[in-house]
Amino acid sequence: DWQCIRFDQVTFSYGEEPVLKEIDFSIDRGKKVAIVGKTGAGKSTLVHLLARFYDVSSGAVFIGENDIRDLRVKSLLANIGIVTQRNILFNDTVANNIAYGRPDISREDVMRAAEAAYADEFIREMREGYDTMIGEMGTRLSGGQAQRVSIARAILKNPPILILDEATASLDTESEQKVQKALDRLMKDRTTFAIAHRLSTILNADLILVLQQGRIVESGTHSELYDLGGYYKQLYDAQFERE
Repeated sequence: DWQCIRFDQVTFSYGEEPVLKEIDFSIDRGKKVAIVGKTGAGKSTLVHLLARFYDVSSGAVFIGENDIRDLRVKSLLANIGIVTQRNILFNDTVANNIAYGRPDISREDVMRAAEAAYADEFIREMREGYDTMIGEMGTRLSGGQAQRVSIARAILKNPPILILDEATASLDTESEQKVQKALDRLMKDRTTFAIAHRLSTILNADLILVLQQGRIVESGTHSELYDLGGYYKQLYDAQFERE
């Protein structure tokens, strides 16, 4: 049973040019990491390495004492829930999308997960309810609905580790509030890595990693980093003064 996740001098290159350079941090189980930085700073790559979408070029990622390269990808991914802006939904029923890959799951469990994700209400209003076909990539759902179906899926999976790429930019205010509530519920007691676009995630993070051109240039809590008056403060003031 692991107690922390650690990136140990991780460097990663797509080609000649390293995208991440000497990334070094650890986070205790159940804590929340927010990753901030401009587009192209390496935020998505960092979380993709944790899920082993790619392997590190040098250094290592550890879950507890285990280098994740020593774990089977299938067993690693069984422990990770992923919610992104581009949610992977299938042309199947709402219920099957929530229960994705889990044929043993009862309808009651699916509905409980949907309720927890603030999705039950809109699902019941659809013509066939939980048996409504949602179209390829969820085209029959609004952006906020698709996100909540994805969050319901992650709640049902109940993973100890969560990766969020939480762009809610495409959502209207009401959808965003519901998605935010659902995400807050999902993050409770889980070790969360969030590519943070929302103020509340940043303020509530146990550790903020500030990425610039593939390096961690600052790390700490919001108040520590803001008081430093450095790059984080610049980013924060530029990105969040609008909220």
